Amino acid sequence: SMDWTPAPEASLTAVSAADGGAVEDADLVIVGVFAPAKDEKDEEEKEMDPIVLTGKAKELDEALGGALTELAAENSKAFQNGGSAGSVTPAMRIVGSNNKKAKRYILLGLGVEDKDTNVESATIMKAGSAVASACHDQKKVGSCNVLLPSQMEADNILKAFSTAFHSSLYADNRYRTGKKVELKAEDVKTIQLFLESGVSSDEDVTSAIATGAQLAKGVSLAKDIVNAPHNVLNSESLADTAKRVAAESGGSITCEILGKEECEERGMGAYLGVARGSETQPQFIHLTYKPKDGDIKKKVGIVGKGLLFDTGGYNVKTSMMELMKFDCGGAAAVLGAARAIGDIQPPGVEAHFVVAACENMINAKAMVPSDILTASNGKTIEVLNTDAEGRLTMADALVFADKECGCESIIELSTLTGACMMALGKKMCGVWTDDDDLAKDIEDISKVTGDKSWRM
Repeated sequence: SMDWTPAPEASLTAVSAADGGAVEDADLVIVGVFAPAKDEKDEEEKEMDPIVLTGKAKELDEALGGALTELAAENSKAFQNGGSAGSVTPAMRIVGSNNKKAKRYILLGLGVEDKDTNVESATIMKAGSAVASACHDQKKVGSCNVLLPSQMEADNILKAFSTAFHSSLYADNRYRTGKKVELKAEDVKTIQLFLESGVSSDEDVTSAIATGAQLAKGVSLAKDIVNAPHNVLNSESLADTAKRVAAESGGSITCEILGKEECEERGMGAYLGVARGSETQPQFIHLTYKPKDGDIKKKVGIVGKGLLFDTGGYNVKTSMMELMKFDCGGAAAVLGAARAIGDIQPPGVEAHFVVAACENMINAKAMVPSDILTASNGKTIEVLNTDAEGRLTMADALVFADKECGCESIIELSTLTGACMMALGKKMCGVWTDDDDLAKDIEDISKVTGDKSWRM
């Protein structure tokens, strides 16, 4: 079975800046700043104005004799008064009276201020990632306080900030030894956000931060799956991973694994045709989440491509085969989402997570070009290229989600072709759907999560 990377141990909390104590009472102090709205006239030639700090940041700057203003001025060319979200200045060390331990101060850019709209999720997540990176880069730091201006309202930012912060502390050391082992921000024990906007209640703060951390745990599992080599993670050990997701869900998720015989009974000839060449048995994974109160308003399916390794089959790959452990990226996203859903337990929705797990290998039983396979809906498929295997496994998985689970909407995630990466780059996914409402939902979700998508 595959080991899972443990969650970060650092504690993230948030308080109102007005009554949360002294922001400077930490080894590392990070001050978030917005750059003023740009004047389009002569923007190129205009010399950078001195940074204008407000609120608690101004008070802190005055207490430090203008050191924060000077820090921004010394790094004005690169920092641009915080005009680029997630940018940071170098750390400035200030030794207190009585020869106390030096404290470190960093300015964190939050982008250009826009008074007419809420701060975008992408900005918030860049800030969370930057804080995590700063905690890692500044060695021997046990505590960190982060001062955020009034535009960063608790209700809007805490979940996204927490998700990005915890995700950025991920480090996969499962297969590293000796000096190659890297622990992110290993010395930091506490990170406290000081919000000038205030906080509504301690319960809301705790809930939002916890939800962000739970989403990050799902992301961590997805990374663990795509990082694992095939001699550790095959279709059978992926099924074990799914069972563990269900076991740790507090009873909100059930797990069903269909073996070869059960798939044959359902006529899954497309999926089983791909699986024929592998030494491990196909594992058709089906996780079901249901809210504990039984109140279900909609039923959704999330289907992921689960090729644990793809040689290309008899149309063998001639390059980049060492990367083909990544061909389970869709399955990784699905199981990561299931882990997060099992922790968060959203109301009103029944979710089905489906992965047709197998490998595309070469042996005497493997499919060959010109084979004709029959999918579970009776459709026949002529195999012209055995390296187009993903759509064969997905065909039977989608039929299952539709016919057997009765899902009202289905999201399919897969690494089907490098052509999509050539068209959109490495940081944007392509979306194919003829349902305009579903496309709009995905577009809106992309804006909230910061995960970019483009409808094709």
